[in-house]
This record gives sequence, structure tokens and C-alpha cells, in this order.
Amino acid sequence: MPPDSADAHSIGVHLDRLLEARGLTLTELADRVGVTVVNLSVLKNGRAKAIRFSTLTALCRELGCQPGDLLSYLPDGLD
Repeated sequence: MPPDSADAHSIGVHLDRLLEARGLTLTELADRVGVTVVNLSVLKNGRAKAIRFSTLTALCRELGCQPGDLLSYLPDGLD
């Protein structure tokens, strides 16, 4: 069943935690993965509607993490 709103989703993004744990800034990560700071900011703030597997791969490579460390399912949109 599709969500009630085109903007609604139940995926949490934990990019801020990973950046802090690794002592990186969003700008540094953007440079390393070849994505704009604006696009990473949209992802970090949970406003992204999609993420390419190539971007997810690059993020996991640079952050030394698994996709599940970066993203999680939040039932009922709870954070």
C-alpha cells in the first residue's frame, strides 16, 4: 500500500551520528563521495525520496559502515 503522502516515509537516516563518530564534516564527506553538500544535507535531514546504490556504496565505503548503520526502518515514522 502506498503512503498517504508523497513525502511520507518511515526511513531514518543516521548520517549525523556517523559523521560525529568519525570526526568528519558534511563537506568533507561530500568531497570524498562525489556528492554535493546540498544532496547530502537533504539525505541527512530525512528529506531524500531516494538514494542511488552507488551513493550508498560510496557512503558506506567512506564511513566504514554497513547500509543498516546509515538507514533504519521506523514504524509509524517514529525517530
